[in-house]
Amino acid sequence: MAAAVWTDRGRRAAAVLGTVTRSTSSHTALKPQYDALVIGGGKGGLKTAVLERRHVLGGAAVTEEIFPGFRFSRCSYLLSLLRPHIYADLELKKHGLKVYMRDPHAYTPMLEEGVGGAPPRSLTLGADLAMNQMEIGKFSQKDAQAFSEFIAYLDKLAGAIHPLLDAPPIDIPGVTAGSLRKRLAAAKTLRPIIKCGEFLGVNIPDFYEIVTAPIMKILNRWFESEPLRATLATDAVIGAMTSPSNPGSGYVLLHHVMGELEKEKGAWGYVEGGMGGVSQAIASSARSRGVDIFTEKDVEQVLVDSDGAAKGVVLKDGTEIHSKVVLSNATPYVTFKNLTPQAALSPEFLKAVDQIDYTSPVTKINVAVDKLPNFLASPTPDDKPGPHHQCSIHLNCESVEVLETAYKEAMNGRPSARPMLEMTIPSTLDPTLAPPGCHVVSLFTQFTPYHIEGREWTNQDREAFADTAFDWVEQYAPGFKKSVVGRDILAPPDLERIFGLTGGNIFHGSMSLDQLYLARPLPSLSDYRSPIKGLYLCGSGCHPGGGVMGSPGWNAALTVMADLKRR
Repeated sequence: MAAAVWTDRGRRAAAVLGTVTRSTSSHTALKPQYDALVIGGGKGGLKTAVLERRHVLGGAAVTEEIFPGFRFSRCSYLLSLLRPHIYADLELKKHGLKVYMRDPHAYTPMLEEGVGGAPPRSLTLGADLAMNQMEIGKFSQKDAQAFSEFIAYLDKLAGAIHPLLDAPPIDIPGVTAGSLRKRLAAAKTLRPIIKCGEFLGVNIPDFYEIVTAPIMKILNRWFESEPLRATLATDAVIGAMTSPSNPGSGYVLLHHVMGELEKEKGAWGYVEGGMGGVSQAIASSARSRGVDIFTEKDVEQVLVDSDGAAKGVVLKDGTEIHSKVVLSNATPYVTFKNLTPQAALSPEFLKAVDQIDYTSPVTKINVAVDKLPNFLASPTPDDKPGPHHQCSIHLNCESVEVLETAYKEAMNGRPSARPMLEMTIPSTLDPTLAPPGCHVVSLFTQFTPYHIEGREWTNQDREAFADTAFDWVEQYAPGFKKSVVGRDILAPPDLERIFGLTGGNIFHGSMSLDQLYLARPLPSLSDYRSPIKGLYLCGSGCHPGGGVMGSPGWNAALTVMADLKRR
């Protein structure tokens, strides 16, 4: 099980997880017949029911009170890649979504001796270009001057992806086969990629390079200072079992800067009340459109009729619910290996599903503290939050070599001895998350393998890795370990078991070049349709991939509506 420990100054007791039975479902009774069933999330338009396995709604975007008074974004922890048209169409502000913007947004303290009694150096980045240049200038005046041009370069390339996010991939079979009328209809699916090319213009070669290259090839061309290169490189490996020197890491960076929040490009923010606030706002919007939402409804299997078409689902308690279509927000592996009758799928297809890469480097540690971390590089002795406390705080990120070493250790089956740590403290902006004077701290850590040298994780392994992570935090912020009153440790197997993330992969499948766009999750599944008529994928395992909240489901819904119209 996941390790969750509540500490009461010397006394320690295990906290049992997942036993709460409160329900966030509507009071509507589950009906035996719907137009559409969504496993794990959904959108209105048809008479729709959403079935959530756990007691809390939202999949990985949930808020949970793990320790009394401390409310955590237990898995997903920042908001950015929620497409603006979905935000507006679902009227999420009206339905209670409130976001705290972060500026500055990135903070990288150094582990070094201060000079002449001064504190160690740090690098802080935000929306203010002049401040960024001043911060970068501590390490390189050349880099300070180049930074604005680099950001413009990234913005140009990231902007080109937007048309691709908001539509299904090209309908290759439709464009290449069938009647002229069908080909012309399918040709409409070419529009997004044409828009992408038009937007890029002469920058098409630059786009191709960053999508395929190791990010260090790009960063070494632009910059010379190690703290800046390492800080930027973290976004090229975050959530991915890859290193900054591996091909394709450039796309991961682009993926993390292509979002926007409150019309601010590339911004990431904290949701009031934790990430469950997003799910609750979406649920409120859906209910206002007549969607029925149920928690603690664990699907046993998709029902397939004698003609090979999906006709609903059966729950683990034996209840059958029939529908015209079924949309699965689970990973492709869970959908086809666990929820679909294996006899309904070909051996060749199942073999292809087995080849999808779900490797994850992530262990998430949620920490309750009774005092704000006080960093040597930016002291705040009065225990009041400084601007840096609202940032993504990058620890063990002073050099790319540290990231490379951490990656290699995990690839050899061992948790990193000096892990990459991304710390966030959302309670510095959102007072609803912790008791007065206390804070919730998220540690998104890399790199940890799914198996430790071929064996399963034990609770001792979890505690040992958390101790390692805390020892490193302590070096940057002395007194951190003493402030800890509870911790919740989620290794890759725990992320899989609790949240249904196959392999513990936060993206529902690696964001590698062989699993993007027309090949996400497989070439035969890129249009959200499955081999089972009426069964669709709508989760992050589909295009445009993990983190782009709502887009896979939105695009899948367009596909479903088109198919139902043709019936």
